[in-house]
Amino acid sequence: MRGLAVPLIMCLWTPAQPAQAADIIVNVTYLRVETPAPPTLSNLDPTPDDLGIAGARLGREDNATTGRFLGQKHELNVVSLPPDGDALAAAAAALNRSPYLVLDAPTDILMAITDLPEAGDALLFNAGSEDNALRQGSCRANLLHSAASLSMRADALMQFFVKKRWTDLVMVRGVSDEDTAFAEALRNAALKFGLEIRDEAVWEFDADMRRNAAQEVPVFTQAFGDYDALVVADESHDFGRYILYNTWHPRPVAGSEGLAPLAWSSVVEQWGAAQLQSRFAELAGRGMKSKDYASWAAVRTVGEAVTRTGSADPAVLRDYILGPEFELAGFKGRPMTYRSWNGQLRQPIALVHPRALVAQAPLEGFLHRVSELDTLGVDEPESNCSVFGR
Repeated sequence: MRGLAVPLIMCLWTPAQPAQAADIIVNVTYLRVETPAPPTLSNLDPTPDDLGIAGARLGREDNATTGRFLGQKHELNVVSLPPDGDALAAAAAALNRSPYLVLDAPTDILMAITDLPEAGDALLFNAGSEDNALRQGSCRANLLHSAASLSMRADALMQFFVKKRWTDLVMVRGVSDEDTAFAEALRNAALKFGLEIRDEAVWEFDADMRRNAAQEVPVFTQAFGDYDALVVADESHDFGRYILYNTWHPRPVAGSEGLAPLAWSSVVEQWGAAQLQSRFAELAGRGMKSKDYASWAAVRTVGEAVTRTGSADPAVLRDYILGPEFELAGFKGRPMTYRSWNGQLRQPIALVHPRALVAQAPLEGFLHRVSELDTLGVDEPESNCSVFGR
């Protein structure tokens, strides 16, 4: 592991055109629109106050490390708004200062920000929303996605089921919009890989499962009969934890709980990731989560593009980022690039439980004519995003 960390660090420090990159000031704004957390049965997993923000700060530190050798100065402004804050005014103000904006906001607000006049020539990154629509019909040419999509996560899980030959699946899903969206992604992924979710049940209990799970869950899952694996769509992490080990049949549980497909987890340690994890823990005092990773990747993308092009022009950077020469060393075992047809960052998806990495998708055997990473999420032939002109 230590042997892998050295070349990864060195790739962050190797300038392509240092003479052209001198005297550049890069100012990135991280804009977060706070969303109220829904009530859940358990308070064991509180959301960190600096979720996402800490990742962006680490990205700025990494950019600054490189920039000191090249005459670059990297700055990060953090704006965190309450749910009723004026996100459009805050975004317009930020874009008047700098054309680089990393966003953690709901889909409707993201789309409104990208349509601002001030955003027309800017370079924006979605580091918070996994909504598939933002990569499809609602895509915007000025918005790139460092956050993995729901379909990428669902496809990763289905690849694992194919390898295990777990073909008979059932699902328990919640009633929130997020649960509904993930459930739809799981259905589409199952169809894509020739699997079947043959039965579903909607979780509508209002009892205290901390006391009643052992009685209620077996009865609730008995109607499924036998199956290979049960998938859970519970993106607020409310009820899913009580499904594990309480099902009528002793079968694997995956999805939002159990074996989870995530863009990042603190249990990922291979490919030099332990070095990134330790630096993040030193900065934030906690483990790195998927939203932190997406924010780090967005800020690092800007820094890497500035280093390689020697430019701070957002049009130049966008063309380079979407082009064939850009690569981001993301501590996931392979270089990461952006899809030229919808702006999505290609990246492996970790399949983890709370204590260890089980596998990383794309799994061996899932081939693609361009990149195996394009087996995760909507591929170019199926894409209905037409604004990228590729």
